[in-house]
Amino acid sequence: MTTKTVPGQPVQTRPGRVQPGETGRSLESVSPFEWNRELIRLAEDHQKKSTRVLLDAGRGNPNWIHAGARDAFFLLGQFAVEESRRVWQQGNLAGKPRQPGIRARMDEFLYIHRGLPGADLLARVIRYGCDVLRLDPDGYVHELVDGIIGDNYPTPDRMLVHVERVVHAYLTRELCAGRDVGRFHLFAVEGATAAMCYIFDSLLANHLLEPGARVAVMVPIFPPYLEIPRLPRYRFDVVEVVASGRAEDGSHTWQYPDSELQKLEDQSIQALFLVNPSNPPSVAMDADTLRSLVEIVRGHHPDLMIVSDDVYSTFVDGYRSLLAELPYNTIGVYSFSKYFGCTGWRLGVIAVHEDNVFDARLRRLPEKQQQELAQRYQSLTPDVSRLRFIDRLVADSRQVALNHTAGLSTPQQVQMALFAAAALVDADDDYKSLTKSICRHRLHLLYEGLGLPVPNVPHMADYYTEFDLAEWAARHYGQEFAQFLRETCEPTDILFRLAEESSVVLLNGGGFHAPRWSVRISLANLDDADYAQIGRDLHKVLEEYVAKWQERVRRK
Repeated sequence: MTTKTVPGQPVQTRPGRVQPGETGRSLESVSPFEWNRELIRLAEDHQKKSTRVLLDAGRGNPNWIHAGARDAFFLLGQFAVEESRRVWQQGNLAGKPRQPGIRARMDEFLYIHRGLPGADLLARVIRYGCDVLRLDPDGYVHELVDGIIGDNYPTPDRMLVHVERVVHAYLTRELCAGRDVGRFHLFAVEGATAAMCYIFDSLLANHLLEPGARVAVMVPIFPPYLEIPRLPRYRFDVVEVVASGRAEDGSHTWQYPDSELQKLEDQSIQALFLVNPSNPPSVAMDADTLRSLVEIVRGHHPDLMIVSDDVYSTFVDGYRSLLAELPYNTIGVYSFSKYFGCTGWRLGVIAVHEDNVFDARLRRLPEKQQQELAQRYQSLTPDVSRLRFIDRLVADSRQVALNHTAGLSTPQQVQMALFAAAALVDADDDYKSLTKSICRHRLHLLYEGLGLPVPNVPHMADYYTEFDLAEWAARHYGQEFAQFLRETCEPTDILFRLAEESSVVLLNGGGFHAPRWSVRISLANLDDADYAQIGRDLHKVLEEYVAKWQERVRRK
């Protein structure tokens, strides 16, 4: 079996390669993260036969970390162990940290250890909590100390009290542009991955969505938001709202035109799922799009349930989430992974406004379903009707019966608080400026290698870039060449050639429901110079197709 490629040079079937005949569907219907493994295998094979280094720009794991927050974490841990031994010390056995006077002891510890990495930041984090957020000094410090020791179950199970206040302040600044839109209840979870699982499950378990329900998904998007609704337990009827906006020169803006947003006027659509800034284009919705969306929801669909995944928000200037624009309708999902370089920590949070459509819809459920849910949650409270959706999320995350052991581990919550507080006390946003400049510099290097001008897309996060091969072909060589490309190869063939010939791994945009001929390139996870090399390698492959086309034209 072969796939299309340049004329006369078919790419032969490779052992282990995912094949349409094996799966009953085309390669492009396979999750890009799954067949990415095959690309890596091919790239590794080429690497062994050459001096090339494998360049995997397929995944978005950043190659930077927030070192200061980690310095503070480990210094806090040292203080916490000293506090434990202060209570009880018998060899390796120590006691549980005690609260009275702990803020003063922390101040003394930090004075003694001034100059050590993390000491200054930890002191500022403590002062911020006490002076700005008005947290109880001993209560705040003791929660951080006891949390990092990890000697108690998370209490409350949804999120530690003082940690929630710190993270709430961070989300208000980063997702709401500092605008106070009221109180959100937060649930600390094991990254955005867990957040997605919990939200889908709880919406189903609480009859807010039924199997087969009609939902809308704004595309392109992180593939699981498309793949989960297809699972047998959900079988959702998915309406795609497509970011098909174009600039005057025909280039992608990755915005949603009114003609697409108007699909949401359909009141049979019960929920809307989106990633903002988008993935893979990593472009945030502009003010006009937000305004149109808000008008549609308020004017036509006030009970619409929205889930907004805002993981790339910190890379866009002046970002505003739907959590700020439509707090009543929106569940916010935020992951600390990308900005702080902590994918291994698995740190995420779910945010639900205290006045929200989810609780309102629960109150309106038919009596039969109310009785069913009363049985489901009867072990938690005698009056299930007053149980908020956010608390049902927590219980459902542990099959309800294990609600008493629910919650993200307390050391993880402490690291989350230190990340959030480190950003809050960074008055000049030095760290944020660095992360943005890294991504933008790599974008320039990539397009320099491609020999193309850098795209000027407003509201772009630059965490990824989406390169549309068909658009490139038409704009630079005309529609005849673009048609030749479509006739002689598949989009995935180009990616396989890059892996086999240059040890470069990229992802197909089609798997994200981006334009079929687009590719996603992560700008976060490789060294700067690697992006110039990727640009050159991609340019080389594309020019080979141009040469074949020109040869065909000459023969006519």
